[in-house]
Amino acid sequence: MSDQHAAEQTPAPSFTVETAKVLAEVAHNRQKDKLKRPYKDHVLAVGDALADFDDDIRIAGYLHDIAEDTPMTRQALLDMGVSERAVEIIERVTNRLHSNPDDYQAGIREIAEDHDAALVKIADNAHNSLPERVQALADKWPDRPPVTKYRDARPVLYAAVEVEEIRKILARVNPWLLEELDDRLDEEDTTDYENLSYDDGVPAAPEGDAAGREAPGATSSGER
Repeated sequence: MSDQHAAEQTPAPSFTVETAKVLAEVAHNRQKDKLKRPYKDHVLAVGDALADFDDDIRIAGYLHDIAEDTPMTRQALLDMGVSERAVEIIERVTNRLHSNPDDYQAGIREIAEDHDAALVKIADNAHNSLPERVQALADKWPDRPPVTKYRDARPVLYAAVEVEEIRKILARVNPWLLEELDDRLDEEDTTDYENLSYDDGVPAAPEGDAAGREAPGATSSGER
């Protein structure tokens, strides 16, 4: 077999979810968060939170901060085999690439224009909003006002995806936010349940129950 033919038969290397996980660990290995904790724990948690979605979204989850916090470039990611779609999601959630990097909420609105990027950012937001982390930050800087940007961002991000998608993410990374989600949905529900009725076109229920038995007092076809 010629070298040329062998090259044609060799499949292109595949950049897998597991590869993304390893790359995230290596790329963020020496970084610390505001609480001096290993930053890689955060990016791994975000990727893990997206386990119910497709590989591109999961890869983008693990690598969501790689363009923000490391020298890694778009071309380098593509050369490693990261798909165009995954790279686009990564770029969409990268703050320094937004139209106005200094305006956090404007960046959130840009992210929410893309369904897949919104999923990744919801996972990121949820992990940053863990009660233990929020309390630890408050204890470390008691004189600072409480951080509200994550809470304020959630309605914008949630509006970009399906409710069940939100539930899947929160259940994995921050179940405490599920109650907040339910409360928000209750507030948005304008249904008048007290006066709820069937449409006129819906036929009345037949006499007797669903199993075909007659209602009490009804006469069977063989009785007079």
